[in-house]
Amino acid sequence: MEQQIQNSYDGPVAPIMTTKEWVITILLTAIPIVGIILLFVWAFGDGENPNKKNWAKANLLTVVIVFATVIGLSMAFGLLAVLFS
Repeated sequence: MEQQIQNSYDGPVAPIMTTKEWVITILLTAIPIVGIILLFVWAFGDGENPNKKNWAKANLLTVVIVFATVIGLSMAFGLLAVLFS
């Protein structure tokens, strides 16, 4: 006897991005400067696939966290170098 699975979500469903689309997306973000601009366009632009929008927002957040960590560590090691020289 087959059981039917009920989907409790009745809202719009985003189209599935193919592997080819993801590979192109990731390759485009690997291009310096262009990649950052595209992340902003995809994250905050209208008409993008919601999956790509969320992925771009997560990537931008990761960039900000890494950048802040590198700046913070550079300042800390710079201060240590000054103090111990």
